[in-house]
Amino acid sequence: MTSTSHEAAGTAGEVIELLEVLWEHGRDAVSTSPVSASQLRVLYCLDRDEGMNLRTLGELLGSAPSSVSRLCDRLQALGFLERLPSPVSRRELELHLTRQGKKYLSDLRLRREEALTATLAAMPPQDRAVLGEGLKAFRDAAEDTTPTRRLNALEEVDRSA
Repeated sequence: MTSTSHEAAGTAGEVIELLEVLWEHGRDAVSTSPVSASQLRVLYCLDRDEGMNLRTLGELLGSAPSSVSRLCDRLQALGFLERLPSPVSRRELELHLTRQGKKYLSDLRLRREEALTATLAAMPPQDRAVLGEGLKAFRDAAEDTTPTRRLNALEEVDRSA
């Protein structure tokens, strides 16, 4: 890794720490029944890939099936998640966000976006444009290395075999 990459990684780390603070401010303003960070990861996974089963969710999260099941139990108790029979296997259940779960994520994202918008508005327009391009490139590179992308690629191989 070049020194430029090290510098960029250091700066990205600092930005992530700032974003975590902004994220928590946005999260605090959304709901009287907040979810844990682990539960929020479950909501994000289901929002991106609705209808997965517990095994797939566990693989994405890198968590044991019993832990994933407990996370889902808590989210179901909050009314954010529902388990429905799979149309392809009677033995499996699919995980789906409820309307309330989707609203929670929508409200959370809105609050976080408001916090980010205020910060971005303080930047000169040229710097905002450069940041936007850099973040798009970062997102594209990260998507190629995320567990979701690798898991989807493995599932494609399994289906073609």
